[in-house]
Amino acid sequence: MLKGKPAKKYSQAGRLHSIIRLLETRRGLTLDELAEECNVDRRTVHRDLNAIEQAGYTLTTEWFEGKKQYSFLSKSRNIPPITFTLPQLMSLYMLRSLGAHLAGTPFQGEIDELFRNIHSVLPERHAAHLERIARVSLPLLHGARDYSVSAPFIADLQKALLQQYRVRLKYAKKSKGDVDEYEVDPYTLIFHKGGIYVLGNAHNRSDMRLFALERIRGIELTRQRFDIPDNYLPEAHFNNAFGLVKDIPMKVVIRFSAEISHSIRERIWMSDQKVTILPAGGVILKFEAAGLMELVSWVISYGKHAEALEPPELRKEIKRQVKEMRELYRTKEKESVKENRKCKRA
Repeated sequence: MLKGKPAKKYSQAGRLHSIIRLLETRRGLTLDELAEECNVDRRTVHRDLNAIEQAGYTLTTEWFEGKKQYSFLSKSRNIPPITFTLPQLMSLYMLRSLGAHLAGTPFQGEIDELFRNIHSVLPERHAAHLERIARVSLPLLHGARDYSVSAPFIADLQKALLQQYRVRLKYAKKSKGDVDEYEVDPYTLIFHKGGIYVLGNAHNRSDMRLFALERIRGIELTRQRFDIPDNYLPEAHFNNAFGLVKDIPMKVVIRFSAEISHSIRERIWMSDQKVTILPAGGVILKFEAAGLMELVSWVISYGKHAEALEPPELRKEIKRQVKEMRELYRTKEKESVKENRKCKRA
């Protein structure tokens, strides 16, 4: 405490009010600065900050000149009212429809609440347009993820992401009912092909890991905060990945038939791609990418209209899977023929 500065005496309620006021009016304060302002020790301030968080305030921390500073994630004071034009409302509804894969998660409930708030402040002249605007975009989802089991745990994960708390995850394995445990600093939510994943530093695996939200079977929110490294860029984790798999990139060359060449030319598959148009109308697509099995699945989805030319391991794996598929259908066809013969004899 500074010399000559009169000592302040606060009840806990008074301290909480004072800390909230300080954090709302200043950019960031350290524990020492808050302790000095309130004339208490650091441990008491830390307990007060926890109480403020439990009351619904969102705290965040950042390092400045080697010291951790506390501040609110957003300020609620002096925010001007927000108005919307009809094109802006249309764009909002389009974004809402693109988030259809969030169904069954707390995120969907919060989006619905957001739109209820928007409706409540819209001018009456816009009310008649709302139903029409809500239908300007339509999501069509096949194979949507089932979040019914993991939904109760996502709220804590959301809090951990926003406030940078370490979590202990119980996570279901792919092929078995077994559950693994991880201690994770969650960094970023990743959205890929209608699925939601969390990318974070798994301490007991000493590596960055991806966790599919629908396979979370439990979560414990610790009180231990973490700091995201200054050089962390989530997009860098997926450099050269064709999907989610981070591996050694390979040079990929695919030939597509003329029948579907337009759908290949009109899309960006990888940032370094090169498209060569063939005399007969087909195209050859070249790029570098990692994720062998994701590439295999993509090429096979085009059937006879796509042929993998490079690398050899991609071509070999596609041939292996096509052979196994052929054998599967042949076997099933033979079984069907035998069954029909038995029925005729009967």
